[in-house]
This record gives sequence, C-alpha cells and structure tokens, in this order.
Amino acid sequence: MPFANFKVPEKTLTTKQKEKIVTRTTELFVEIYGERARANTMVLVEEVTDGGWGISGNVLTLAMLGEATEEATEDSSGAAGDA
Repeated sequence: MPFANFKVPEKTLTTKQKEKIVTRTTELFVEIYGERARANTMVLVEEVTDGGWGISGNVLTLAMLGEATEEATEDSSGAAGDA
C-alpha cells in the first residue's frame, strides 16, 4: 500500500489545500504504480502544533510564518499557502 505522510504547521493550509495534497499525491502514486494503487493509497496530512517544529535548531511559530486563513488563501491564486 503506497503511503505518504505530510507534516505541516497547524493552521497554514485550508481544507481545500489539504484535499489537493491528498488528490495529487494519490494521482502521483497511480502514475508510478498504475491504477491498482488508487484503492490502496493512504495520504495523511498531519498538522503540527505551533512551536512544535523547527529548522536548523530554531523553533518556528505561526507568527514567524504567517497564519493562513480560509478566506485569504482561497481568494488568492498563487498565494504562498497554495500547494
């Protein structure tokens, strides 16, 4: 069973963006393994709580990244939050 696990900062993706990650990842596995992979592909989008992750030894927060909102990311095409 193909499996993909995406860990993202909490509140940085809209519901539609998470759906897009699931759909496109599934399509990628189907492209690689063939149609038989579709029924068994699992995609997990996990939201990590604020301050629960970091890069290069530095803890990152939403204040540093900019928090996404449903309205802002859905109304803007090509926004930084788009996946």
